[in-house]
Amino acid sequence: MTEFLQRLGHTLPHLQQSPALSVLLTLIAYFVAVAVFRKLRQPVWCPPVLLAGLLLAAMLWLGSISYPNYQAGATWLTFLLGPATVALGVPLYQQFHHVRALWKPILVTIPLAATVAVIYALAIAWALGGSSEVLASLAPKSVTAPIAIGINQQIGGSVSLLMGGLLVTGVVASLFVDWLASRLGITDDRLIGLTLGINGHAIGTVRAFEISAQAGAFSSLGMGLTGIFTALTLPIALQLLNIL
Repeated sequence: MTEFLQRLGHTLPHLQQSPALSVLLTLIAYFVAVAVFRKLRQPVWCPPVLLAGLLLAAMLWLGSISYPNYQAGATWLTFLLGPATVALGVPLYQQFHHVRALWKPILVTIPLAATVAVIYALAIAWALGGSSEVLASLAPKSVTAPIAIGINQQIGGSVSLLMGGLLVTGVVASLFVDWLASRLGITDDRLIGLTLGINGHAIGTVRAFEISAQAGAFSSLGMGLTGIFTALTLPIALQLLNIL
């Protein structure tokens, strides 16, 4: 065992120079998180992405691996978020007849919900004394990661802070949408799914697919339209208002 650890210690610096280590650590964190999630009987308040993030942070700390080194190796995984998001169009197409029946309320709801999501994030951060970088990082926190990262680069935020905001937003949205739906007696999977997609982006969409295919399709729609609307309007609005 001692010899193995010594060899690992010699090999680690070389692995850090290639994407292999980042990919390996990410996969380990994910599969362990999924196993723990199932062992805990799939609690809504503790999704695999949260467990994986905490486990990955622990592994980076124990291995003395800096986040920039990990991020450099995991760049191509981030790139795959784009195709993965586009692939959600398949279940959306399968449920398109339901979407077509509700296109008017959907088009009214998306701009209002996306605008409110940005306003309350900026208001809370500003009230707590957040800097311009913090405000820019949290403004797109309800948008799916591939789009949010692009917005973040335009308005001058921190990617690390943005990813933390995305994680917290997705987990909290998944938890409270389920709770509020049960308290308000909302049982329509279309409404629940759309709400999860608008507020909880990809994490909320994963939760929606656990509810039903219909909820997942509407969550995909909400996530996509929220991302498009925010990407088109947020940088222009912030520039016009001179907030940042």
